Amino acid sequence: MRLLGLAIGFAAALALPANALSLPSNGKLNFDVIRKGKDIGDHSYRFSGSEGAFTVKVSTDVVVKVPLIRTTAYSFKHSSIETWKGGKLQQLKSATQDDGVPHQLATTGKGILPASLWNEDIAKTGKLLNTVDGKIMNIRVADLGMENVPVKGGQVTAHHYRLSGGLDRDLWYDGLGNLARVAFKADDGSTVTYIRK
Repeated sequence: MRLLGLAIGFAAALALPANALSLPSNGKLNFDVIRKGKDIGDHSYRFSGSEGAFTVKVSTDVVVKVPLIRTTAYSFKHSSIETWKGGKLQQLKSATQDDGVPHQLATTGKGILPASLWNEDIAKTGKLLNTVDGKIMNIRVADLGMENVPVKGGQVTAHHYRLSGGLDRDLWYDGLGNLARVAFKADDGSTVTYIRK
């Protein structure tokens, strides 16, 4: 069973400067990955350095099981390191196992934000860099305003954007510009959601 967009979403963000406020004060963002009410894995970001020069480590580990027989229907493992300087992506390196198919990527920023989604500046662009294969994705962004969204232990008020085109995602960012929630449709019609811990 293939789940549309899982690879990009788990990996699954131009030339505009990065929003310094979008770096979390504790240096990390952690998410549970939920599908059909089940926790199917984890997605995390680790930030180190200063606002002028920092790195972001992205990690995803997801396994979808077939109900009853508990056989693995789909698995996705991704790790990447983004190097940023002066508000621009300098380098991205990633290693991915997409349902057993390996991918390796090492690329410069190309003046485009990566589709790692943590950076709210993606709402200001029309292109994203695929963090699995390095392809450029053309996107459209709709601003859906402010909403209250659940996170572990409560709710946060967050800005909701909808991406479409080369990448279909609903994204929510809290008042500090930190990613609060992600949702998208898999090709079986189920909704995959990242819920911030």
